[in-house]
Amino acid sequence: MLETLEPRPSLRARDRLKALRSRSRPKVSDEARFFRGWLQRPLVMGAVSPSSRALGVSMAAFVPDPTRFDENSRVLELGPGTGVVTQCLIERGVPESALVLVEFSPEFCILLRARFPAAHVIQGDAYAPSHALEKVLAGRRLEAVVSGLPLFTKPDEKRERVVGDALARMRPGAPFIQFSYALTVPVKPRRIGARLETSPWIKRNLPPARVLVYRSA
Repeated sequence: MLETLEPRPSLRARDRLKALRSRSRPKVSDEARFFRGWLQRPLVMGAVSPSSRALGVSMAAFVPDPTRFDENSRVLELGPGTGVVTQCLIERGVPESALVLVEFSPEFCILLRARFPAAHVIQGDAYAPSHALEKVLAGRRLEAVVSGLPLFTKPDEKRERVVGDALARMRPGAPFIQFSYALTVPVKPRRIGARLETSPWIKRNLPPARVLVYRSA
């Protein structure tokens, strides 16, 4: 008795099937990743969703003109999360290789390394700078610090230290760029000998946020 063989699908048909199966698999969005991370570490992350593109563009606009950067220029981003603001910095003109990203979440670090392979991604605590960070910044000129840290989850002393130490690393007038949802500021500028500039409220962010820019006085 002869066995009836089913015809094998052509190579093109197999490719189409593979593509359909791939599209049918659920993809983990940045929002889902972020929310899952917040559930695991609410006091570390602060926000329950990534920053909006509108907020990222507003923050990036305060970075000094990247056309004036040189090979020693660096921009430090603290708490980049899934990289929304990071992408806005690149679109602003900051070279990817000039970016130093310090992120606490190992999962987000994997994502950041995949999305921004030329950037320097450091897994660690932004409130306690590591030897790895010191090594990356040694001999470099820090043009700006961009922060997505949830400062209000920390005591005043830690907040003041992270902003004050960053300003001390940079030339006078260079910006420490932070966003906040709160009506009050996380660090009073007079406490760290700085001046403060604030943006209008960005209502397209959820929740609405504004950009705070600290500069050495």
